[in-house]
Amino acid sequence: MALTHYACEHCGGWILWFDTREPVACPNCTDVRNALPEEDFTYLRIQDAPARYSTQWREVLPGLWDFWTEPQLGLGSHGWLIQREKGNIAFEAAPFYSEDARKQLERLGGVKILGASHPHGYGALWQLQEFFDPELIIHREDLQHTKAFRVNHVIDDHYVIDGDYEMLRLGGHYEGQTALYAAKHRILFLGDALKIDFDGQGNTVALSCHKGYHYSIPLSRGELEHYREVFRRFDFQHVCTPFELGRGVDQQLALALVNYLMENGIHTRAVPMKELQAYV
Repeated sequence: MALTHYACEHCGGWILWFDTREPVACPNCTDVRNALPEEDFTYLRIQDAPARYSTQWREVLPGLWDFWTEPQLGLGSHGWLIQREKGNIAFEAAPFYSEDARKQLERLGGVKILGASHPHGYGALWQLQEFFDPELIIHREDLQHTKAFRVNHVIDDHYVIDGDYEMLRLGGHYEGQTALYAAKHRILFLGDALKIDFDGQGNTVALSCHKGYHYSIPLSRGELEHYREVFRRFDFQHVCTPFELGRGVDQQLALALVNYLMENGIHTRAVPMKELQAYV
């Protein structure tokens, strides 16, 4: 029986399923770290996506490109493309890549290495794999969530791509959640290890972290301690989540949040910047 790709319209995650009938439920949404839809699951077939969605892009820092989908599909993940001489790295993915987006990616040099922090950042990884046949890297603990694409490079807790790029398991939010550090840009791609709250001008006003955001599930003390170990390892000036670029959210601020929670009790509430400054 033929298979096709369906996107859950609630979260934007893609499911490889039978062409003759829609999936029964979305595995992302039935997981405790996400919410269920208000009424029932609805799905987008890939063949219907071009008529309903477009892909936008922009260069947010020199050599760092942001791709996203309009109107928002599901949670609205973003895909990051890092240009480099040895071949571009794509980390996380937009929910859908149009033909125009594919051509833009080709103009930028394509994708040699593809990865993601955890399932909420997978987006349409499967499209990028079909377009460019890259090395697709996922941590071993998250393989259970990768049915929509084919992982051809399974990693353990630490993997060095080259002298400027390395990956390290964060855990916490997902068991296999993995960060990518880009030394050249001094950016830590950290999945959903941090949630960033912005004001109307795009300034960071608060930070928080969660085991599960929708149900306010906090991290354990051991998970927070591991976050702190990872944050201490990398000298970063900015962070990228699967949803935004956190300009100026640096190593000191990330560590300040962890230290604040360790001292004041672990919770999922947003901590204002003015309270975090005392822990920098």
